[in-house]
Amino acid sequence: MAYEIEWAASAITCLVEAIEYIAKDSPSYAATLVVRAERAGASLSEFPHRGRRVPEYKDPNVRELIVGNHRLIYRVGIDSVLILAFVHTARDLPKFVEESTQ
Repeated sequence: MAYEIEWAASAITCLVEAIEYIAKDSPSYAATLVVRAERAGASLSEFPHRGRRVPEYKDPNVRELIVGNHRLIYRVGIDSVLILAFVHTARDLPKFVEESTQ
């Protein structure tokens, strides 16, 4: 069964911000990051549980894939996957979530 993949607006915003920041120094790396993030997200259609559980949260359906220096965080539903965030690995995730909900 193929899962439907959806990107939350906040995840798209974070990805765009990361790309714009990286593109200042390396447009080619920024382009590579776009492709890698897109492929990682698409791969969840067939294997949604392949990522590890996000250690900061107790919900077993919230998982992540590492894409370069970023965490692609997503929630697995019954027949869909919602990509929640695209966060640099150096960021404090609970603080990031708190800031992004204000």
